[in-house]
Amino acid sequence: MRPALLKIFILCLILTACGRETEPSPQQTPAASLTLEPASFADLAGWQEDDLAAALPAFLRSCRQIARGRNQYIDNSEIKIDRAAYLALCRQAEELKPQDFRAFLEQRFAPWLVTYKGGAEGKFTAYYEPMLHVSPAADDKYKYPIHAKPLDLIEFNPHDFDSALPSKRLVGRMEGQKLVPYYTRADITAGKGDIPVLLWADNKVDVYIMHIQGPAVAKLEDGSQIRISYADTNGLPFKGIGSILLEHKELASGQASMGHIKQWLLTHPQKAARYMDENPRYVFHRLIGAPGPLGAMGIPLEAGRSLAVDRTYIPLGALLWLDTVTPDQKPLRRLVNAQDVGGAIKGAVRGDFFWGSGGDDVLAQAGKMNSVGRYYILLPRDGEKSDEQKNI
Repeated sequence: MRPALLKIFILCLILTACGRETEPSPQQTPAASLTLEPASFADLAGWQEDDLAAALPAFLRSCRQIARGRNQYIDNSEIKIDRAAYLALCRQAEELKPQDFRAFLEQRFAPWLVTYKGGAEGKFTAYYEPMLHVSPAADDKYKYPIHAKPLDLIEFNPHDFDSALPSKRLVGRMEGQKLVPYYTRADITAGKGDIPVLLWADNKVDVYIMHIQGPAVAKLEDGSQIRISYADTNGLPFKGIGSILLEHKELASGQASMGHIKQWLLTHPQKAARYMDENPRYVFHRLIGAPGPLGAMGIPLEAGRSLAVDRTYIPLGALLWLDTVTPDQKPLRRLVNAQDVGGAIKGAVRGDFFWGSGGDDVLAQAGKMNSVGRYYILLPRDGEKSDEQKNI
């Protein structure tokens, strides 16, 4: 393909992958819209009540992964943290007794309120690790595939072809000598593509919810369990099932919690299959031997202490003080770690709280959370931020 034609093709593919959005994405927003306002620990509502010792293991896991990950975590977002300074504090934290973690944070870190376009409030939801019943072989009961990452899935970056093009991860496949977008969810559920299968599940809705949540615990008939983790996606835009059901007037606006959605999908299987396919994104998985679900940092998430963020703004591995409410409007104020990301988690003040693992009882809580809140990022005191740095 001639260079000019290749450039035109890639630009067209970018427009397709972005859904021809007319509104600017967070990456296109001027960086000055994100501001950090200085605060003190006395400003953090609930700081004295939180059991900070319980947050130390998650922090240390982040530290160890940052040390292994070179520059891919702590310092590649709009809020940048000096990696060497952070790792120096991490080494000190390794020697701490849990009861000393509070004093360590107060002495070595300073809290900064994250604001965007002058506002500190944002949206906070929750996710969890569901449980599925599976079999290694398909039969009349276990007939819904859990797919592994396809061998023909190709990842590329337009910027690698032309420095004038944006840097963006795109996914496709070869069709003859032409690179085209990967199969949609509807294509895959219809059997298109030679896509390997990890396991077979007994419930299509559970598989779909796993695609939304990311990880899952798979339980076999002999009682043994294996953990399933995210591997990749088909690169197409995500459309939430709640939005789809609301558009078709199948649910009222107050019924769009994950618990209500799951019940509706289970009781309307024919419509459910059609509506689920309206979400073009498909998630591929892998089997892991970790003690907990893996987040975007590649380390096990900690129930109640891990938060999925938009890494465009918030660096993975950072400590955050979360100030929001639970679904029943009780205060949810605690120290969390930015350890994960999510397709729907977009914005400077936006978080997805990891509730934990379990069945419908956990879903009943995590699936209902849709709270307004704020967070503070804890930055090392060594090397105080200049006025220029305060406006990221």
